[in-house]
Amino acid sequence: MEKQYRLVDNESAKRFQFELDNGDIAKIEYIKAKEKIYLTHTEVPRGYEGRGIGSELIKQTLEHIKKEDWTLIPLCPFVAKYLKEHPEWKTLVLKGINIE
Repeated sequence: MEKQYRLVDNESAKRFQFELDNGDIAKIEYIKAKEKIYLTHTEVPRGYEGRGIGSELIKQTLEHIKKEDWTLIPLCPFVAKYLKEHPEWKTLVLKGINIE
């Protein structure tokens, strides 16, 4: 990925996002409840796919979740797949949730 993106927590839209070129946005939608965060949907605009932007977005989101000490409930298949490929992040996931 050639460009560095900065994670924005857009609380009013309930999503973490990267501001891309031309006003495009890559996003992970969430629901926060107590100390838990549910990641419900990840979206990277067409034309940006295959550049690692989605993976970078998930990585920065997970770093933020860890820093805030939230418990993760990954409802998005793309996030679950990322967690499977990067097991070091599984410690954030709510106990009892299997993402195999």
